[in-house]
Amino acid sequence: MTTQTITVIKGDGIGPSIVDAALAVLDKVGCNFNYEFVDAGLTALEKTGELLPAATIDAIARNKITLKGPLTTPVGEGFTSINVTLRKKFNLYSNVRPVVSFKGTKARYENIDIVTVRENTEGMYSGAGQVVKNDGELAEAMSVVTREGSERIVEFAYQLARRENRKKVTIVHKANILKSTSGLFLKTARTVAARYPEIQTVEMIVDNACMQLVMNPQQFDVIVTTNLFGDILSDLCAGLVGGLGMAPGANIGTDCAIFEAVHGSAPDIAGKNLANPSSVILASVQMLDYLGMQDKAQKILAAVKDVIATGDRTTRDLGGTHGTTDFTQAVLERL
Repeated sequence: MTTQTITVIKGDGIGPSIVDAALAVLDKVGCNFNYEFVDAGLTALEKTGELLPAATIDAIARNKITLKGPLTTPVGEGFTSINVTLRKKFNLYSNVRPVVSFKGTKARYENIDIVTVRENTEGMYSGAGQVVKNDGELAEAMSVVTREGSERIVEFAYQLARRENRKKVTIVHKANILKSTSGLFLKTARTVAARYPEIQTVEMIVDNACMQLVMNPQQFDVIVTTNLFGDILSDLCAGLVGGLGMAPGANIGTDCAIFEAVHGSAPDIAGKNLANPSSVILASVQMLDYLGMQDKAQKILAAVKDVIATGDRTTRDLGGTHGTTDFTQAVLERL
């Protein structure tokens, strides 16, 4: 059996410390991965003068599986978002963000188990037609939605629902106003939904979906939507279970996948051993699921759940007083 090589991008700010935590957990559970470490973000910019060096792109393409920490793209400096660049370059059309209630967090809700499946390459994030007039009085951007893009993301969502034995998919749109782009997405989604009669389908306008998520989040199971709405809704969902520290994300294409912590690099607490590594540990769980290593994924998930539920060495955002290394040690002991 060949050993799987994983491309690892430790990232900026708190990235290295939380990625190290995740790697320790993967090693402890006996994954026997090889790791190829490459740089991106500010770390890469300082070393190579580029945010996304060619060597990093080559490693992602070669190994097909990447685990990455948060990256910093300098704001307003004419740099394109690294995450958007990676999604487009490797056609990572599906952004999968699960949120689950963990006992012991300071979350306002219990029994939440929602997966947001977000189209990852089109819509308002396509970067098409971005213009600011010379006088600074007018700005434009174009939203591009295709039937093919809509079909494959909705198909992905229903396949996920079927595979995980989930009962309901909510299609979130704004077709009442954005009749062209959101209209095409909704029309295409209906066609796909018809192929899955065993799964309940609900259609919901995005503003109502926001309200419903806050008022009665337990009604949701799988949400599928376009890029901008998915970005916003998935963060809202993270807030239901205790914040972005508890929310992993996967960017999945046909033959390549990048698993990540979805929060930022938090430079204000970098190097202080304060960060909650759960997001990137849970991203590792997603990665193991993707690789068909469900038994190891479940062991890690159970260990993280127990640490948080018992409050054993939890980080400040979870109501504890401990740091990254103590939290990680508590997880390792349970494995």
